[in-house]
Amino acid sequence: MPDASASPSAPSRTVAPIDRPLAATVTVPGSKSLTNRALVCAALADGTSTIDGALVADDTDAMRTALAALGAGIAQDRSSGRLMVTGTAGRLRPGPRDLDMRLSGTTSRFLLPVVALGEGEYRMDGAPPLRARPMGPVLEGIRTLGAEVRDEGAPGCLPVTVVAPGGLDGGEVAVAGDTSSQFLSGLLLAAPYARDGVRLRLTTALVSRPYIELTLAVMRAFGVDVPGEAGGPVLEVPAGRYRATAYAVEPDASTASYFLAAAALVGGRVTVSGLGAGTRQGDARLADLLAAMGAQVERTATTTTVVGTGRLRGLGTVDLSDMPDMAQTVAVLAPFADGPTEVTGVGFIRGHETDRIAAVVSELSRLGVEARATDDGFVVQPGTPRPGRITTYDDHRMAMSFALVGLRVPGVEIEDPGCVAKTFPGFWGALDGLSGGSR
Repeated sequence: MPDASASPSAPSRTVAPIDRPLAATVTVPGSKSLTNRALVCAALADGTSTIDGALVADDTDAMRTALAALGAGIAQDRSSGRLMVTGTAGRLRPGPRDLDMRLSGTTSRFLLPVVALGEGEYRMDGAPPLRARPMGPVLEGIRTLGAEVRDEGAPGCLPVTVVAPGGLDGGEVAVAGDTSSQFLSGLLLAAPYARDGVRLRLTTALVSRPYIELTLAVMRAFGVDVPGEAGGPVLEVPAGRYRATAYAVEPDASTASYFLAAAALVGGRVTVSGLGAGTRQGDARLADLLAAMGAQVERTATTTTVVGTGRLRGLGTVDLSDMPDMAQTVAVLAPFADGPTEVTGVGFIRGHETDRIAAVVSELSRLGVEARATDDGFVVQPGTPRPGRITTYDDHRMAMSFALVGLRVPGVEIEDPGCVAKTFPGFWGALDGLSGGSR
């Protein structure tokens, strides 16, 4: 259970309420999920790839720094932001190497299988909150493929040293998918470089299936096609090589959610540019939940718009197992609705950046909102939030989601506002910009 006490000495930021309908067009940075997947494929490819629209934030910088240490050449054009990635052709710099994963679960779970393709010792560690996050299924996967893993802390967690044998033969790997889809994604991304390919067999139900669809789509863009469905019990990855390519990263649907939700909460219109009807990002479906709550949603090929109607309906029971990063966003909208909302299917988010179920319940309670945890989610009752200081637990999504409450309620302070740099360093400026787009 997260510590329920906010620290008055920690830095904080008070959110300015908005009392007029919004009229804003927002540009959000590139998708973290797509950026990090594209970086891995480009770093393993033969030749130089270009990546346009890549996210620049702590999580993607952790990935870029680690891949450079493994031998990829990564440069950025200052005027356009384009990344030029010269790949290793699957031949990583041999160990010993020390790789700092910082706070990035994505980077850790993707690179553990990648370093198993190398030769020698690769030690991976991160900041204390990352050490608490589970890595067990991906570690067991690379053990099955022939790499040695030496635990240096709690079993199944960082820090670990991977002793890579100088290439993997391949074969069948059983992997659990009920804690994080990132375990499966990491094994998928490295699998083409096993000499005989890899057969990945799911041993549980798969959570966050849209992220596996993203992984397969990025692999396909770099020249490796994996047959079958993302949620199928078996995925067979043929031996192959990624091809250097030109790849464009979409805006991040998870980040866009806060601005679309702001329209539903405050009223008026917010358009996110660059995120259209054809996106594969699962979190883009938050717009459909906003429609179910009473907002109007308009999509084109290149934009998503939400128009708040001044009224929010409770969602009753909603399963967010396919978009768990939206659980906190739904939680902060729920008190303003006319009926209760129960979020289900997200018990596994207890192992994310923080225990997100306990954190949501704790911080809503701090604001005077009735909320309680369940086995696989939480229930939030309608209410009138009061001012309060929100603890964010080193979790960027706690900061960004609870900032929305401050758009309606005066006196909401967000502790440790800088934690948003994990995925969107410019969040606070973009949020302040909404008030300039009020009418």
